[in-house]
Amino acid sequence: MDALLSAVAAGVRIFDLGQPLEPTIPVSPNHPPFRSALMRRHGDTVRADGSSAANDLFTSGTHVGTHVDALAHVSLDDRLFGGASASGAQTGGRFSSHGIETMPPLVCRGVLLDIPRLQGVDCLEPEQAITAADCDAAAAAQGVEVRAGDVVLIRSGWPRHWDDPTFFLGHEHGVPGPDESAAQWISAKGAVCTGAETVAYEQIIAGRGHALLPVHVHLLVETGINIIEMLDLTALAAAGVSEFVFVLAPLKIVGATGSQVRPLAVVSA
Repeated sequence: MDALLSAVAAGVRIFDLGQPLEPTIPVSPNHPPFRSALMRRHGDTVRADGSSAANDLFTSGTHVGTHVDALAHVSLDDRLFGGASASGAQTGGRFSSHGIETMPPLVCRGVLLDIPRLQGVDCLEPEQAITAADCDAAAAAQGVEVRAGDVVLIRSGWPRHWDDPTFFLGHEHGVPGPDESAAQWISAKGAVCTGAETVAYEQIIAGRGHALLPVHVHLLVETGINIIEMLDLTALAAAGVSEFVFVLAPLKIVGATGSQVRPLAVVSA
């Protein structure tokens, strides 16, 4: 404990990897949007000492903003990871297995693979695939090795389009993202979780939308690797950080298919 406290006292820098939650953010048409309201205002009720309090109500899908997918999120032929019946697990209106509450908090090594930096651009092109070869080349260029137990974050530069929700979602022109070879590369390395900056952790082809999500199937169903989406890796990449302590804790929403999160990357100051 003393060694851990000493390390913190020596100075750390914390990078917030989450996007803000507000009603104007990009939201996949597959999910309910984020909405919030100030339900109780200061002055509505005033206590005898003159003090008052305000509070809010918000509604949101669990896959809105920066979030992590539970293993219950995707099935293949009615099977979840490990062979559990998807239809059986969802009986009763929430998942009896593989819900987000079963995902443990993560405090582990994180690795950033900066694909735009590798290719000498600020942002990848719409519907551009991020391949296993790209992941290998980025790791080599950055001098990092992905090891078992790591969290692997893949940068595309796509948050530059955050303020244009239609373009960010990319239905008409597509979205860059990992293809099946990249997903297989990550699972072969033994990663426990992986994340990216777009609305879906996939290469999205123009006009196809989310009709097919083979990367989700491989990671969530075939290998049991949780997926984080809609990250903002801009500041972390700008600081030249490739390795860090990664911190993430999903909300314990029992039986849910995902949860909003605020991931952190911690490095020495």
